[in-house]
Amino acid sequence: MDYKNLDVWKKCRKLADSVYEISKSFPKEEIFGLTIQIRRAAVSVVSNIAEGCGRQHSKDAIQIFYIARGSLYEVETQLYVALDQNYIKESVFEDLILELVSCKQMLNGLIKYFKGL
Repeated sequence: MDYKNLDVWKKCRKLADSVYEISKSFPKEEIFGLTIQIRRAAVSVVSNIAEGCGRQHSKDAIQIFYIARGSLYEVETQLYVALDQNYIKESVFEDLILELVSCKQMLNGLIKYFKGL
């Protein structure tokens, strides 16, 4: 399975791009704090989807997809922190959360698919 053809990978890649874009406006003192944390978590999602697709056994792939899902929850929490600190506007936050929820749903679908193999 080529991960680059998966809609979930494409959607999560877009989310990572959005996270990078919004985190550019975070305060400079956050460069080694929230900025790097949220970026690493967002990249972890797409990286783990790719890694899972490269595994030879579906059980291994599912475990890696669960890690990707955990990283989505990290991004979600970090977005809440960014909102609480007024680093992002409510409207930007809401758009990102909608994007993130869609990623969660698609990733859950991928996990269900692999469980059926």
